[in-house]
Amino acid sequence: MRIIILAAGKGVRMKSKLPKVLHPVCGKPMLLWVIDTVQDLSEHVCVVLGHSAEQIRQVLPPHVEVRIQKEQLGTAHAVMSAQDFIDPNDDVMVLYGDMPLVKKETLMKVVDQHKNDENYVTIISTTMADPTGYGRIVRDPVGRFLKIVEETEASDQEKMIKEINTGIYVFKGRALLETLPKIKPDNAKGEYYLTDTVCLLEKVGIHRVDDSNQFLGVNDRVQLALAQKLKQREILERLMLGGVTVVDPGSTYVEADVEVGCDTVLYPMTFLLGKTKIGEQCVIGPMARIENCTVGNRVRIISSDCVGATIEDDVSVGPFARLREGTVLKSNVKIGNFVEVKNSKIGSRSKAQHLTYLGDATVGEDVNIGAGTITCNFDGKRKNPTFIEDEAFIGSNSCLIAPVRIGRGAFVAAGSVITEDVPEWSLAIARSRQTVKPGWVIKKREES
Repeated sequence: MRIIILAAGKGVRMKSKLPKVLHPVCGKPMLLWVIDTVQDLSEHVCVVLGHSAEQIRQVLPPHVEVRIQKEQLGTAHAVMSAQDFIDPNDDVMVLYGDMPLVKKETLMKVVDQHKNDENYVTIISTTMADPTGYGRIVRDPVGRFLKIVEETEASDQEKMIKEINTGIYVFKGRALLETLPKIKPDNAKGEYYLTDTVCLLEKVGIHRVDDSNQFLGVNDRVQLALAQKLKQREILERLMLGGVTVVDPGSTYVEADVEVGCDTVLYPMTFLLGKTKIGEQCVIGPMARIENCTVGNRVRIISSDCVGATIEDDVSVGPFARLREGTVLKSNVKIGNFVEVKNSKIGSRSKAQHLTYLGDATVGEDVNIGAGTITCNFDGKRKNPTFIEDEAFIGSNSCLIAPVRIGRGAFVAAGSVITEDVPEWSLAIARSRQTVKPGWVIKKREES
């Protein structure tokens, strides 16, 4: 089996600078959805590109071959651009790069039917309540295939037909190669239609599929939103059947490559993006956004934004925390409200519960970081590191001017600005001595 994916169109109706087939559906370009779907059917995959070919080529897997359709003169013309890819002794499947919802099981069934019936070509059809824009399957009075008629060529009576051509075919390679040169652009658009090959072949089979949603072609942003909704439902159903509780699927967004362990609960307004991996027995949300993070087991993340972080087991994050790229939270860490952590490693059982910024810091185990603590890591030219060793205590409203090291078990008094290293088991106080002037307020009022 060889597979040709047609993806040369400009996608004018998308009204976008991004090529149509690169528009993401649940975080993955729709073309990659199609490639992933067919990868188990054949190792021989070819994508026919035209507009923005180089941009699209950048996202293709290494094993995928590319052919260029220099002029967009119809679907048959696109297949002609890949004639050298077709093996006359092998079957070839043709489908489109803007159909992200098509299922592997459907394609496997049509291939089986094609082989069992020894067809020259087998077409996938489906029934649509509104078939506008699709080619119609025309049958004779006893239900045998007669022809495919395009929307622009159809009579009023033919436009009433609900059974449509999905545009997915399986051909015998030799039959397709022999038929392509016979196609003429004798139609209203002056294009070479792949559907015309069907009328020239002797043994035509039709594999009818009830689920028409699989064959939604994405041509504009409205159809893109519908494809996104349908694919999201698939992803969430897969998670729920795998043991994940999704409290409100309608307000939960999970992208294609996300993994979630069993007995984890996703509360409303949760967004799991990119390559995020969530462990078992976690509680995520409400209102959590997690992107490209690795999260261990029994982690709780509430109303927080996490990007590029590694979070180990039994950690608590939030509410209203922000974890940025390079953050590593070891087991049993607690990161509380309005705490931001960037490019920092926080050791086991350490706590930063309130109003804190930790940037370019290495924090040991069993450290307590008081409310309002700031690691002042940027000197205007470079980012400098802060080291806080095991069992240290950082008092509230402290500023640690990096580069600086707080030794094991050291105490930093609240309100201190620390500019020098603090030895282990020492107390550091860096603030001016308090002065009290009795009666000062009354005196000032009398003077004014």
